Amino acid sequence: MRPKGTAAELEQRRRIAIALLKQGLKPVQVAKALGTSGVSVTRWRQAYEEGGEKALAAKPHPGRTRKLSEEQRRQLGQLLQEGARKHGYSTELWTLPRVAEMILIHFGVRYHPGHVWRVLRGMGWSCQKPERRARERDEEAIR
Repeated sequence: MRPKGTAAELEQRRRIAIALLKQGLKPVQVAKALGTSGVSVTRWRQAYEEGGEKALAAKPHPGRTRKLSEEQRRQLGQLLQEGARKHGYSTELWTLPRVAEMILIHFGVRYHPGHVWRVLRGMGWSCQKPERRARERDEEAIR
């Protein structure tokens, strides 16, 4: 299982481990200081001895690459913040099929509506349920 942290953070942790080993600390002490296992520290030391600095370099994240780049996700967020009505919908409610349609129209990327929530969660968005209020509601009278 991949440890938590970005590739750059994990690389930095490996480099710190090697620096501590060079200062004379034992793998168990380094592991305790970095919050990892002694086996990992030993593996990093061995990789460093065999491949040098290059062996400590960040590895690419496993798995499929994202369909939308970070820039496209930022643009999508801006489009969604403009509101659904601005984009031709009858209500301000963003539904997953509507967001999937927006992604297809603006970026040419097809998502199944049932998977759009993963994109939105990755952008820090959450599901919001609109408040139900009667159309006849008189805000002035309520105040």
